[in-house]
Amino acid sequence: MPEPSTPLPPRPTGAGVFIVRNPQSGRDVIRRDPSDIIAERLPDARVHELRDDETLADVVSDAVAGDDPPAVLGVLGGDGSVSRMAHQARRHGLPLLVLPGGTFNHFARSIGVDTVDAAIDALVAGEGMPVTAAEVSTGAGEPVTVLNAVSVGTYPQVIAEREDRMDRMGKWLGGVAATWRALRDAVPVVIAQEGRRAKVWSVFVSVGRNAPDRVAMMQRQTVHDPLLDVRIHHARGSRLRAVASLAFGRRTIAILRAVGLMPPDSDVERLVVREFTVAVRTPDGAPSVYVHDGELEEQAPAGYRLHCVVVPDAVRVYAPTSAQT
Repeated sequence: MPEPSTPLPPRPTGAGVFIVRNPQSGRDVIRRDPSDIIAERLPDARVHELRDDETLADVVSDAVAGDDPPAVLGVLGGDGSVSRMAHQARRHGLPLLVLPGGTFNHFARSIGVDTVDAAIDALVAGEGMPVTAAEVSTGAGEPVTVLNAVSVGTYPQVIAEREDRMDRMGKWLGGVAATWRALRDAVPVVIAQEGRRAKVWSVFVSVGRNAPDRVAMMQRQTVHDPLLDVRIHHARGSRLRAVASLAFGRRTIAILRAVGLMPPDSDVERLVVREFTVAVRTPDGAPSVYVHDGELEEQAPAGYRLHCVVVPDAVRVYAPTSAQT
């Protein structure tokens, strides 16, 4: 059946739109600079380039508290920047404009926004929809908003290694080097969930039901489904299989499955729930981290407790009507 749409106020010139651009997003991807597109099509929008000494939350708070507060919050960046801006949109009760500017743009593609022009088309037409999200917390602090997925285990270990190498090698080469390092050094983590303990390579929590053949769920398959899809990859195989399980492209998964590198179904446990809590303990020397929407979050070395809960219709997003059916 058709998914729900929500008409949003059209902004044909960008009046009332405040856009934060993260210049670090997608810096290793060759693409046309979208600044000219935004300036030409949204001449009345305000665009703020995020500096190294600023946080997105502070920039938005200052804008909302100013003499001319925005009616729409926009972000030009990758999935991490988009999820942080979605959190601010929820906090201030404003609709979100997603301008894809990262490496993968998983969430933007989920809502049918493949280009900056497509996002602006939806803004000009006033087309939008409510999107389900998740809230994730690890302690007494404020929960973070998650739009795609959360992960613990091998994938965060790879991301932590990549972050260490990015300044020297760039994101892409750093990722390749981190993957090779994981083939040698990746270690399982121990989790406790509903009274059960297990040694696992990874846990992925997707917002909404995801493709059943995947372990690594980086991009959500639906934007309205008020459920969490959990995949627990038990540590019964090799490091090579653990790293292979991080593949998320359909063709790559098919090839790896054909040559026997993907884990068998018996090694992957699936849960479909509205709320998920897991205690995580990392071995000595391994990074105590988790990842949400590509963002690395460091935790106490002894381990942490991860709590995820689904939030239906969490944020209103500008998106083309063609993506809502």
